Amino acid sequence: MRIPPRIATLGGVAALVSTLLIGGQAAAAPEFTSAAVGEICYSDLPSQAHDTLGLIESDGPFPYPQDGTVFQNREGILPSQSTGYYHEYTVKTPGSSHRGARRLVTGDEAQEEDYYTADHYESFDLVDHGC
Repeated sequence: MRIPPRIATLGGVAALVSTLLIGGQAAAAPEFTSAAVGEICYSDLPSQAHDTLGLIESDGPFPYPQDGTVFQNREGILPSQSTGYYHEYTVKTPGSSHRGARRLVTGDEAQEEDYYTADHYESFDLVDHGC
C-alpha cells in the first residue's frame, strides 16, 4: 500500500501563505493528482476478489443487495467521471459478520477498469489484468 505524499500538497499552501504575509508573486500550485490510486496485479488480489470479479463477469447473482449499485466517488480519489460510470461490489472478508471494508469498483466494462480497495475507499489500486 502506498501512502500519499501529503506533505507535497502543503508546498503550494506554504507558498500562498508566504506570499500573503510577505507580498510578492506566488508560484503556481502543482496540479492535484491522487496519490491514493496505485496498481495491483490480478494475481496479487485476494481470492475473494477473484470470486467477485467472476460474479461481475457472469452478471451475478451477488451476495449483497448493494452489489452493482452506482459508486458516487464522493472521496474524489478515482478519476472524475459522470454519475453512473462506476459501480461497486463487495469483496468478502473471511471471518467478518458484515460486508467488511473490501470492495471492487468497476468503470467502463469494455476497458477492464477495475479498482480494488481494502480500506473502504480510502485508497484504490487499479487492477492490472495482465499479470
